[in-house]
Amino acid sequence: MAVDVTGVLPIDVLPVAPRYFPIARGRYEVKPGLYPLGKDFGNGVWDQRVFHIDDNFTHYYHAKQSARRECLKKYYQTQEFAPEVERAITQFIAERLAQEYPQHYQITAPSHGRIWHNQLTGETVYFDADYRLLDVTGLPPDVPPYGSALDALAGQVQEDMVVVSRAGDRHWLSAIHLCFPNHWAAEAKIGREFAEVHAPVPGMAGINRRGHALVHTMITQPPLVRFAWGISTDTRLNHHPEPPPGVDPDQWQGRRFQSHDPHLYLRIERQVIWGFPAVEAALFTIRTYFQDVRVMKKQFPGQCAQLRAAIQSMSPASLHYKGLAHQWQDILAWLNAPNC
Repeated sequence: MAVDVTGVLPIDVLPVAPRYFPIARGRYEVKPGLYPLGKDFGNGVWDQRVFHIDDNFTHYYHAKQSARRECLKKYYQTQEFAPEVERAITQFIAERLAQEYPQHYQITAPSHGRIWHNQLTGETVYFDADYRLLDVTGLPPDVPPYGSALDALAGQVQEDMVVVSRAGDRHWLSAIHLCFPNHWAAEAKIGREFAEVHAPVPGMAGINRRGHALVHTMITQPPLVRFAWGISTDTRLNHHPEPPPGVDPDQWQGRRFQSHDPHLYLRIERQVIWGFPAVEAALFTIRTYFQDVRVMKKQFPGQCAQLRAAIQSMSPASLHYKGLAHQWQDILAWLNAPNC
């Protein structure tokens, strides 16, 4: 079984990629931080898109398929995922991709259903009229068959996906397709409500008390975007809490900064929220980027200073949660050093 333990290219070396820096105030803050989708962050059309397809696509695709080969249920879970919700989500993803990237994705509508093609992978996905999965052609022979329409489409993009459903006063995570987990597992979060999902996050108590109101906003309001960030010592996308069989747990865990051989990256998540009030659900996409802090030190010293200040502002509980409790001082010392 091939397991992906390599890293993606940081945005610093990509010829065309959006750049986000969600630490502009130089503080570590736990807040919703919701903006309308399309807000200008200086990235032109990228800021208007739900999905980001860039020159790193091939690595993201192979990393997703590597996770699926390892053990699909570790990375894809559903619970009370109603057919009408899956149809709405699947139709949106298929049509939005064809709208945002017509050079890569095409969709046709014969009388019996839909045919969706990905030029980047050579895969063609066949749906019935209700966007239920019928067949897929072009899938590499060593990759497990897709188990559902959502599984098939999630494998064609660089985002992870979470679906939130609501029924009356109750809400829960009804689908999680998470091949690039940042030290959390789909199996541990599926079926839980907002406050349960975020209970381990220090500083979330006040936000968790407003969990039902935030879910209402996610479902009923126009599409939103938010950002999260952390520190990583590699650019591997998959940091599931449970390493694959045969992989050293310490290597898999990462977050091991070494002053004599420093590798440090700002790990940025761009999260888009798109509501579907007609079916009482919302789609939550998570796109992961890495920015090389060594490059930041040289080219963006102001951002480097804000990163230092943000780390210094973290509480002990936040440092522990972010995996920095035993290395934040070494990281600050390296950030303060005049030379890399």
